[in-house]
Amino acid sequence: MKPPLRKTPIAENKSFEIYHLVEPYFDPDWHFHPEYQIFTVLKGEGTRFVGDHVGPFKEGEVVFTGPNLPHLWRSDPEYFDQPELKSEGIVIYFHDTFLSESFLNKQEAVLLKQVFQKASRGIRIEKEKASTIISKMLVLLGLKDFDAILALLEILNQLAHVNEYQLLSSAGYINNLKETDSARMSAVHAYVMKNFTRKISLEEVSEVANMTPSAFSRHFKRHANKTFSNFLSQIRIGYACKLILEKDFSISQACFESGFQTLSNFNRQFKEITGYNPMKYKRMYSGHQY
Repeated sequence: MKPPLRKTPIAENKSFEIYHLVEPYFDPDWHFHPEYQIFTVLKGEGTRFVGDHVGPFKEGEVVFTGPNLPHLWRSDPEYFDQPELKSEGIVIYFHDTFLSESFLNKQEAVLLKQVFQKASRGIRIEKEKASTIISKMLVLLGLKDFDAILALLEILNQLAHVNEYQLLSSAGYINNLKETDSARMSAVHAYVMKNFTRKISLEEVSEVANMTPSAFSRHFKRHANKTFSNFLSQIRIGYACKLILEKDFSISQACFESGFQTLSNFNRQFKEITGYNPMKYKRMYSGHQY
């Protein structure tokens, strides 16, 4: 079991690559690579993992990640089971030497340097603020040579001037994954995303990682910067938010459909993770992008 760990998507004679992804689901493996990455979802839904961040994704957002920041866009379970569903996105990779350090230290490039620094935690730009960037990414798909370089610079300039964004991974997150660690984490992610709507015991997920429960608990917290229980709750609450806002489920329906066993625990976890009780959350965000 060795999923991709460090991808190298750029040819040696090129400074960047852009890919138009059209697949049943996005890459299901937890991975990282030495390049910067700009990724937009044009079609599809699921859960986004960036460093120690967990959150739902849907079409229209742009995420900018820095070198060696582990990430995964895990499509919802139905995308693996229903071949008629499609996931679509655009991804750009470029080297950390694409713009030199001496250039980034110049006064004219101060905003670019700042956005590159923020990318070390992952930057998410919501749909309403991302449309111009996405339009430029679509244009870039049809360009080549120096025209493509200029278009990428325009995209980076747009990213640098966005003043409303979400930093994803926590400031204290450090990627210390090794190949065997990445394999375990990828297997755990896949197992949890397939089974989170039912009760999952620490013993069974420890077996997936081929570790004892106590060793797995320590291992997971060290690499995910949170306990497995907190990780599982974040996934379930993210799914519950989608059920409440998009499917118009009642609070109790969302509770049990997302894998919680009691309404009291669901309400407590929901407020801890979102900052609101479920009913207030529904009133505030119904009809809006989450």
